Amino acid sequence: MIVSNPELLAIQNSEVVPQLTLDCVIFGFHAGQLKVLLVKWKGTSFWSLPGGVVRQSESLNDAATRILTQRTGLVDIFLRQFYTFGDSNRYDKESVSEKLASVVPKHMWYDRAISVGYYALVNYAQVFPTPDEMSDSCEWRGLDELPELLFDHSEILKTALDYLRKEIAHQPVGLNLLPLKFTMPEMMRMYEAILGRKIDPRNFQKKILKSGIVIKSKEVKKGTAHRSPFFYYFDNKKYGEVLQSGSLFFI
Repeated sequence: MIVSNPELLAIQNSEVVPQLTLDCVIFGFHAGQLKVLLVKWKGTSFWSLPGGVVRQSESLNDAATRILTQRTGLVDIFLRQFYTFGDSNRYDKESVSEKLASVVPKHMWYDRAISVGYYALVNYAQVFPTPDEMSDSCEWRGLDELPELLFDHSEILKTALDYLRKEIAHQPVGLNLLPLKFTMPEMMRMYEAILGRKIDPRNFQKKILKSGIVIKSKEVKKGTAHRSPFFYYFDNKKYGEVLQSGSLFFI
């Protein structure tokens, strides 16, 4: 049984690890915004992060990859485990069970679930958001236009964003969030969206070029209001070396 949210694991089944679930924060970048993929529970107005169970036959990473593939249609996904949420009273179970009574029978709830958090970085244009049998929709939402999230998912999302910001100098963020070719302003807006602050454009371009992680294309982006900017693409080998050294801390 595929479920939209790992907290609602009412599966009394020897094929799954009992009371262990996954919550997945799927980040994408589009139109200058960092976005997160959410699911809306069937027949309700309530939203949450996608997630699911861990099968006895799979590792945590395999379970996370399976869940992410089901929601996005992608196979090769960049994901990182970032935190385990194990408080005994993570949210108001009575309130949530009432809100989702039409979807999940009360007897199907775990008394307690420990959830392992994963975040994923995906190319927005390649994702096909896919709801499951317990959700009506699966949609992208900008960080400044989020609905109220069920469970402790607001905390999980905030924790994931904090971890992403801390690891920004060590993870291939641009390689996974940006298209194959991009302009320098687009790359800068991606970092601004993640960090939640403005970056000096002159210093940014100077330092990015000095790092050697991008290669300038001869192609320019057409149809812009100002001078057409050149496209760039990543030098994957150099990008990996710079990330390993941690020298992108200048961002």
